[in-house]
Amino acid sequence: MKRTNTFTVRPLSDDGEQLLRDLLDASAALWNEVNYQRLMRYNDEDEDVWDADTGQLEGRYKGALGASTAQQVIWTNTEAWRGFFQNKQKYHDESNTSVTDHPEPPGFRGNEDKGRQLKTVIRNTSYTVEWGERSRLEILVGSELKDRYNHTGRLRLEIAGDPNWPDYEKQGRLDLWYDETDSTFRASQPVTVSDDAQATPLADETAALDIGANNLVACTTTTDEQYLYEGRELFQRFRDKTREIARLQSKLEEGCYSSKRIRRLYRKRTRRRDHAQEALCRDLLERLYTEGVDTVYIGGLTDVLDTHWSIEANAKTHNFWAFKQFTERLACTAEEYGISVEVRSEAWTSQECPQCGSTDRTTRQQDTLTCPCGFEGHADLTASETFLRRHTEKAVRPMARPVRFEWDDHDWSGISHPHERPKEQRTDLSTVHRDGNVASGESSTG
Repeated sequence: MKRTNTFTVRPLSDDGEQLLRDLLDASAALWNEVNYQRLMRYNDEDEDVWDADTGQLEGRYKGALGASTAQQVIWTNTEAWRGFFQNKQKYHDESNTSVTDHPEPPGFRGNEDKGRQLKTVIRNTSYTVEWGERSRLEILVGSELKDRYNHTGRLRLEIAGDPNWPDYEKQGRLDLWYDETDSTFRASQPVTVSDDAQATPLADETAALDIGANNLVACTTTTDEQYLYEGRELFQRFRDKTREIARLQSKLEEGCYSSKRIRRLYRKRTRRRDHAQEALCRDLLERLYTEGVDTVYIGGLTDVLDTHWSIEANAKTHNFWAFKQFTERLACTAEEYGISVEVRSEAWTSQECPQCGSTDRTTRQQDTLTCPCGFEGHADLTASETFLRRHTEKAVRPMARPVRFEWDDHDWSGISHPHERPKEQRTDLSTVHRDGNVASGESSTG
């Protein structure tokens, strides 16, 4: 079965760090040149994207990257274009509903003046990983970088942390990039492990997620746990950046559509959102893995957004939270832990009373769902609980005090200041199921 090890790496010296940056920058530049040639041919009806002279580009960059890495970068771009054409075909197929957004050709990785996205991909035969007390990663570098830095040709990097899957039968190609948000180099290593290599605890539990606008994720598990990741403050920052971008755009001269400052704000806004999204996925899945969860159900929003959600909530979910991107990130991260993610319809879960089953008599006031039958509970946590019941035969009786998380620009459970209490806290007991069975968390006024 396929799994993924994701880890942080550190160069052993300043020269080693600069060499690594040059390697990643050259990879991004090669990607851009290949992508540009193919995009120009795509926009020309008389040309074919596959006629781009990638051999000439490989020859130009193999001195810095090495032939195998140059080839791998080009091949990865080829895969991206093939995926684009496949999605485009599905989009125009009326009988296929798997692709609802108009596909776009593969994008670029910045440029030299504005800053490139430092990223590369390395063939499985061109790197080695050693796990132990002092784990390390070694990658091949091209002759030009080898001579420039008087190097051996194999760049050694220290690995921080332990892998989820150290015992594997085969390693895949390595993704290596620089995370500007954390100022950290990261790597992702797909591996093939034997069927009996599933680590403990044995996984047979289930979880369901409700993706929301103000509370980003509400989760209920068959282990009786509930988690709530709040997002109001995070969204407010995103909206403030959006308003500032709009203000700066209104002051541009006629015929000018952007500026260096606007582009910088766009990048900052996106990176902060992506960082919070990545941290949420990892924090949640680590908890679910520890509880023995092997399947996570996540609601497909397309069948309920337009009918039941406000325009503001739609904007939050599509523009700020980027639902499709989140589900893809969640699935990729879950693969590292051997957890499967399944998208299912969650229609009416946000309106259904778990006590009497009514959907037309319930009322939602901010975070609280009430019903004339006497039920009152946290709307999003109740929705995830109802969603979970639909997809499991196990009894679902969440604990009385769900765990709430707030974002502090670094993680979802840290301490924002040495003199403040941890951001992780149990929700208020004041909002509970009135029949005395289970609590549904806290009613927040924002």
